[in-house]
Formats: sequence, structure tokens, C-alpha cells
Amino acid sequence: MGSTNSMIVTVQPSVLTGTIMAPASKSSMQRACAAALVRKGTSVINNAGISNDDKAALGVIAQLGASWTLEDTTLTVESKGVSAIGNAINCGESGLGIRMFAPLVALNTQPMTIDGQGSLLKRPMDFFDDTLPQLGVVITSNQGKLPLQITGPLVPNNITIDGSLSSQFLTGLLMAYAAADAQDVAINVTDLKSKPYIDLTLKVMADFGLKVPENSQYERFYFSVLPHKNVSEPIHYQVEGDWSGAAFLLVAGALAGNIEVKGLDVFSTQADKAILQALMDCGCKLSIQESVIEIGYAPLKAFHFNATDCPDLFPPLVALAAYCEGTSVIEGVTRLTHKESNRALTLQEEFGKLGIEIVLQEDLMLVKGGTGVQGAVTHSHHDHRIAMACAVAALKASGNVVIEEAEAINKSYPNFFEHIAQLGAIVA
Repeated sequence: MGSTNSMIVTVQPSVLTGTIMAPASKSSMQRACAAALVRKGTSVINNAGISNDDKAALGVIAQLGASWTLEDTTLTVESKGVSAIGNAINCGESGLGIRMFAPLVALNTQPMTIDGQGSLLKRPMDFFDDTLPQLGVVITSNQGKLPLQITGPLVPNNITIDGSLSSQFLTGLLMAYAAADAQDVAINVTDLKSKPYIDLTLKVMADFGLKVPENSQYERFYFSVLPHKNVSEPIHYQVEGDWSGAAFLLVAGALAGNIEVKGLDVFSTQADKAILQALMDCGCKLSIQESVIEIGYAPLKAFHFNATDCPDLFPPLVALAAYCEGTSVIEGVTRLTHKESNRALTLQEEFGKLGIEIVLQEDLMLVKGGTGVQGAVTHSHHDHRIAMACAVAALKASGNVVIEEAEAINKSYPNFFEHIAQLGAIVA
């Protein structure tokens, strides 16, 4: 399956067996790229990811002065710190990329242009318009959208930001403050969403030997007075398995198989690890061990799940709920508006084609499951998680499910169809 434009994939009802390795976490990989840039010296990153977003991050750190080589899944990064080689960077379609790297781009003294492509061009960037000027940065956006024109350098200062918009903005500021060796300043945050992602950011910063702020209840991140000392020897970092991509494998196992998924850290700070709770609640066969998760089919019952802190779980949860007897309730719909597609409406539309009724009530999504999933022609809406959700739902459908624009998976999990095929899914 090449990455030809407008790829059409057909998934037939199938039985899954075997063992599969979870894909590399984009959240972990992209943060590791940023940390390797900020950290001076050599960083060796194992289990490096190959998704489009990961490749975009590698492109950005190269533009910002780091050099890297990738052999198999081992990435070696050499950096002298943030020092742009040109005056433009492109973040591809990565929402995390743009939000995390923009403050790092702002550390440069020359004027810089930040751009992206695809769905990223539609996403709101007003946060930077409001925040970066408080740190001495001159910024103009395209009416709150890309491209951004930025002139630094960013100077750490005591600021207060709104954490309800996205934790990714905060991740970028924390990295930039560390890069600038911030001293005796704090970032104050109101109403922080997605706290687990900030835990991941702080952990990656610590793993790379960067200056890590004191975290007071996710409301204040204080960088101490002490200057930071760079450690010179190479560091080694292992990119975690990706719980958001693996969620689709786990749901596939719960619907159509007896499979084993390896490479996931059950003690991970990744928010999407919460998929395990929904799988326990719905009654599938599940055995969680430190190095492997075994999952298989058993009669499934409806569940209630709060996805406010892990909105990326909505698509796999909907695929799961479609096969659960009764009405499953998923909270957190308001977090879905600014994703690659408006995911609440997209899920309602595409699963409607499969014969599954989804009702949206303010912050709740009600999925009426157990009525049978029928074959149909679906469309990804250029959204990687919608494409994967339709593929997983196909595994126990009454007929074939066709997914149009299925190349959307390249954003996060390029070998998804190959992986489910290795487990026995009939994919054409």
C-alpha cells in the first residue's frame, strides 16, 4: 500500500490473532526532538517514529540548527542549541509541532516565518498573538491563523496564560524557558486541560537534562534562580509506544480477536492510556502485564467514559461502543471542535453510514450500540483517527467497509493497515 493520493482501502470482516508492536508515540517523539534541539550535544533517540508529524518535527529542528541521522529506528541528534539556519520553518500538519516549536523559533534574533499545511492552516493561533508579545516578541499572524511572522528573541518573564485552550502551547513555553535558562520566573496557568501531557513534557525535559521548573498543582511552573549546567556526554532516550495509536489495536482485539500488543508503558503519563479503563468497563477479555497487553473478544456491554483529558480517544471509543449492548456515554465533546475535522460531527456522520446512531447532547456523545454494524462506503475527512476508527469498526461488520482518503493515517500511524493485516485483517 503506497502513499498514493486518495487511497481507497477496503476492510473485510476478519478474525485477528498474533502479536504486534505498538507504534511510536508522536507525543513522546516530537517532544524528544525539541528537547534534543534545546540540549547542547549529542542525543540518541531509540524507537524513533516515522509518522508525517514526526518527520515534520525533524524538519523543524534541522531548520533551527540541529543535525540528525536516522538508522532503522535509532535517531542521533547533534545540537549547539537553538540557532536557525534560515528564516522560515514549516510544521507540516502537526498541531503539537506548531504550538511547541513557535516559542523555540522565537528565541532567534532574526525575523522568522512559521507556516504549515493542510488542516493546520485553519487552526486558531491567537494564543501566540496574546502571549508572545509579553515575552518581548513581535508577532503578526494571518488574522489569528498561519503563517506567523515572529521577531525575537523571547525573554522569559512572569506571565499568566489560559490553559484551557491547549496544553501544547504551555509545552512550547516550558521548552523555550529552559532553552533560555530562565531564572526566578514563573509561568502561571489558569484552568489547565490535558495535565498528563504536561507530565510528559516535564518528564522528557528531565530525561534530557534540561532545566525543569517546579510544578505547583499545575497552576505555577517556577524556574529557580540557579543557572543550569549542561552535561556534555551523550544521552539516550527511548520513545514510548503510542497509546493513542495502540488504542485502535486494543479495540480491534476486543472486537475481533485474541491478540497481544507490546511496547506500551502501563505506567506512562500519556493521557490515552485511559483506554484501558473503557476496555475493562465494557467486559472484553483483558490481561495487562508490564511488557504485554493481551486482549480478546467477550460479549460487550455499554460503558460511560469521560474523555475530557484524552479527546483523541473518541474515535476508537466510538468503534468500541458500536459493538457494546446498549447506549454508551462519552463525555468531553467540546474538546473535539479544533481537531483535524470536527470529530463529533464526523463520527456521527460516518458511523451513521455504518448503521450506528450517535446523539450529541452538549458535552455528551451517546452511542447506541449492539444494533449491528453494516458495510458501507466511509470517508476519512482527511482525519487519521476517523480512518482508523472506520477500519476497526469494519472487523465485525456484516459486510465490507470502504474507507476513502485512507492515506490520512500517514499523519500518525503510517503502517496501521499493515499492522492489522499482520494480525489477520483482510485489507485491500
